[in-house]
Amino acid sequence: MLESSLEKIAQQILSLDEASLVSLWDKYKTRMEHFEPSKEWEKAVIVFFIINAVRAKNQIFNEQIMQQSLKPAKTPRKNRPDLRLIKT
Repeated sequence: MLESSLEKIAQQILSLDEASLVSLWDKYKTRMEHFEPSKEWEKAVIVFFIINAVRAKNQIFNEQIMQQSLKPAKTPRKNRPDLRLIKT
């Protein structure tokens, strides 16, 4: 049940636009920095870290895509076995 709920939340978060989330980053950072023992403060902390999680996920994703695009394409090999000359 808990795992299912978390996956639903993750799916909803993934549908959000990163640019829109980033525009809220300063607002929630400021709220988080001004501690007060309230549910509103707790929610602000969670929202702040959700925004950071989306940003981190996108950064990792983009780096991986970039690395894959930089790898040289594998050229098809001729029908030769992998043999090498060994001198004795």
